[in-house]
Amino acid sequence: MSRTRSLTAMAVSASTVAAVLLLPSAHATVSTDVVVNEVYGGGGNSGATLKNDFIELRNDGSAPVSLASWSVQYISAAPGASTTWQVTNLTGSIAPGATYLVGEAAGAGGTADLPTPDATGAINLSGTAGTVALVTSQTALTCKTAADCAADASIKDLVGYGTAVIHEGGADAPAAGNTTSVARNASGTDTDDNGADFTAGAPTPTPGGSGTGGGSTPGPLRIHDITGTTWISPENGQSVTNVPGIVTAVRTSGSKGFWIQDPNPDANPATSEGIFVYTSSAPTVAAGDSVLVSGKVQNYYPLAGGDTTATTSNLSVTEIGSATVTKLSSGNPLPAPIVLNASDVPATYAPDLGGANIESTPITPARSVLDFYRSIEGMRAEVDDARVIGPSDKYGEQYVTVKPTEAVTYRGGSELLGENQTPSGRLEVVADDGSNPQVTVGDTFGGATVGPIDYSQYGGFLIAAATLGTVQHGGLAPVVASPASAKQLSIATYNVENLAPSDPDTKYQALAAGVVKNLATPDIISLEEIQDNSGATDDGTVAADQTIGKLTAAIVAAGGPQYSYREIDPANDQDGGQPGGNIRTVFLYNPARVSFVDSGDPSVNRTTTSTQVVAKHGEPALTLSPGRIDPTNPVWSSSRKPLVGEFRFRNQDVFVIANHFDAKLGDQNQDGRFQFPAQSSALQRSGQAQVEHDFIQKLLDVDKHADVVSLGDLNDYQFSPALNSLRTGTADGTGPSILTDLISTLPTNQQYTYDYEGVSEVLDHILVSKGIKDYSYQVVHVNSEFANQTSDHDPQVVEFKP
Repeated sequence: MSRTRSLTAMAVSASTVAAVLLLPSAHATVSTDVVVNEVYGGGGNSGATLKNDFIELRNDGSAPVSLASWSVQYISAAPGASTTWQVTNLTGSIAPGATYLVGEAAGAGGTADLPTPDATGAINLSGTAGTVALVTSQTALTCKTAADCAADASIKDLVGYGTAVIHEGGADAPAAGNTTSVARNASGTDTDDNGADFTAGAPTPTPGGSGTGGGSTPGPLRIHDITGTTWISPENGQSVTNVPGIVTAVRTSGSKGFWIQDPNPDANPATSEGIFVYTSSAPTVAAGDSVLVSGKVQNYYPLAGGDTTATTSNLSVTEIGSATVTKLSSGNPLPAPIVLNASDVPATYAPDLGGANIESTPITPARSVLDFYRSIEGMRAEVDDARVIGPSDKYGEQYVTVKPTEAVTYRGGSELLGENQTPSGRLEVVADDGSNPQVTVGDTFGGATVGPIDYSQYGGFLIAAATLGTVQHGGLAPVVASPASAKQLSIATYNVENLAPSDPDTKYQALAAGVVKNLATPDIISLEEIQDNSGATDDGTVAADQTIGKLTAAIVAAGGPQYSYREIDPANDQDGGQPGGNIRTVFLYNPARVSFVDSGDPSVNRTTTSTQVVAKHGEPALTLSPGRIDPTNPVWSSSRKPLVGEFRFRNQDVFVIANHFDAKLGDQNQDGRFQFPAQSSALQRSGQAQVEHDFIQKLLDVDKHADVVSLGDLNDYQFSPALNSLRTGTADGTGPSILTDLISTLPTNQQYTYDYEGVSEVLDHILVSKGIKDYSYQVVHVNSEFANQTSDHDPQVVEFKP
């Protein structure tokens, strides 16, 4: 080969290499969101002010971008065969319009720290020339030429500066130095030509957001613009950028996030200045941080999947989700809390809108408690020396009153005095650290309880207490009933809350102690919610002899009598209650004091065959005892059927009906959107009451002085249509009364058997026929007011001479 030809070949080869190195990026698709915004490699060098190198990113898009699996990487200006890319992994996300600061290696010099970075690495960037890549994975790159890097789809953006062989477009960005960085031009345009897009100048690292990214300039909207004067945010479903606020509290369990509040409120009392920021993971901010929050506004409906197509009657919570956060400073004073007291909280709990949706009306803080708390939702509130009106449950939820003189029960609760008359001072309290103070009705949170106003996932406003008052116990003691005399028959009712053989012995022991000590061993007990022998396991089991036997044995062990029992097994899965549990009512009776009159053909299927009233020698009798009242009537669909039995005490017949009416499941929420709430279950209970009233009337038609006791968990109030129907046969209570509801004979402040979310109310009843006159009646409060309750219901007992 001639020398001339050889030289030509060499020239061609060199020009080809040069062309490869200078090729514009083959993947030069202009980034519409996250780009490399600034690169500085002179940190800590001679003459430098900053101690560290840094890489800064910016989001030019309109939506937050997660960086959780991304990285920034660096390679030297002229990589050799053994040169590798150095990697710094990223975390969090970057909001639209925001920057994200990555701190890198420090030099020996410099006098100033970087602003708080969002991510930190140890890459020692060249101060003059090199290549930085933004990569959508955390795997080290392998490309070492512009063309190979251009072909790598994982590279989101790339900047070569100085004399770097790897760069975008026809030229490198300018060389940097110890006192200069290369930064994207003020126009922000990304043309994928480093030489055109970057300029050298003084380094300007933008403060980061402590792992979440974010810019440093407040956006156009304040919190009150987002919460608005309507129940649904005017920004619902929209992205918001850099909403300013002070972090007031942090929630690290459950629905994780934090609350922010604007220290500069507007003048409109209907707009809240606080809002919850949903982060999904434990937030990295602390109370007192001044932050800017970007994300998507959403009206979250608890238990309904989080959108506006709510499937429950709950109200929604306005929050910012998919959040990115920029922390501007720490240690700021918190906005002063709103002190809640009787004079400021409205007297009306909820407005009567004829069942309409309150969300279709303007927020009117003076109209109702629901309006008032919605107008300060997310803001700090305080209640001082708050008395407990609903005990701690297993989730650490309890209720207090901000109106200490309102509807006070004789033991310190807050009483329901009429339909849709929820006590307006009632407010839930939950410690935001998840602790459980184990308080009982009548206890006090001494001093200040402070935290943002929130809305429970089960409905109802609450204080998420960052500061919980000091617990001061009131010393409430369980009630002990006066025992019956030898000539008095004592009959009790007790809902034992899904009692099953699998329940711990401690529950059986506590129930037994209640029967023996607190109820003074009644002659007859109507038990509700006795489950079958396999409990909630849905295996076709319907017998409950093991459940009953375990309870009666526990009563004997507690010093009580050996009770006998009567019951009728339900058809499998036909009586409602916990699926598979086959709950039913059961009679316990003390055979040493009272006898049970068994009647009817033992071979009859008593599950589906109704007992009838007949006359025997001029006295009422039952064709089936024990028997069920009209069990195939549709009013008992998916509900317990009343158990009726004839007992004999001192040669006198007493007819006892054990009840557990249809539950309130499916009714709309008293704290919810629809006011007043629809009670879809009420119609069925009224029908059940009417059927039973008519049955009792037949007993009284035979003997108007017959002793009849109807008792149990009727799942309704003493003033309800169902109780009117049971007493009088009319829903409005205008018919002639054949029964006395004994709860209504007590002083008003004693008329309750249950504490539902801080409201003392009546669900359990003992009703007696007019022939029973000389009686003593007591509600035995042993459960519902206490944190360590055995059942959620309180038993009650009547004593009389038949």
